[in-house]
Amino acid sequence: MPESSLKIEKTKLDGVLLITPKVFEDHRGEYVDLYNEKLYAQAGIPIHFVEDNASISQKNVLRGIHSDAAAWKLVSCLLGKLYLVIVNCDKSSKKFGAWQSFTLSGKVRQQVLVPPKYGVAHLALTDKIIFHYKQSAYYDPSRQSSYKWDDAGFKINWPIKKPILSKRDELGHFV
Repeated sequence: MPESSLKIEKTKLDGVLLITPKVFEDHRGEYVDLYNEKLYAQAGIPIHFVEDNASISQKNVLRGIHSDAAAWKLVSCLLGKLYLVIVNCDKSSKKFGAWQSFTLSGKVRQQVLVPPKYGVAHLALTDKIIFHYKQSAYYDPSRQSSYKWDDAGFKINWPIKKPILSKRDELGHFV
């Protein structure tokens, strides 16, 4: 796959990148290379991922805000459409609480690269979504932090007032 098959854009959050892989289409459908370690390294993203995860949600399910102190995440939407929010959860940062939203879809195939100490939350906008993420470190609950989806300190503009939540996301901590 040629090097030009990745479009990489900086976001307003330090270290967070918006990545658009090339989608190849023909009469049979579509093909996209979701991840190629060599190609990403050539593009200046030499992160080695060790775990792939997916969550499947129905419309109005909101998951997050979840942060990991060590893991990089490469997140994308494989099916449907979702509202993604990335939040700086590094309490030692002058930019703690800064956030940015993205709309990801299975059609456009954009990805967001998220550094450690940033929180990830997503809201399903369509009847069914598949949220996919790669992690650079294995899941370890001792490195996790959670914040309430509507934490007043973050002032996130969610496109919904009453999402479907887990207890963890409703309370903003592990249960």
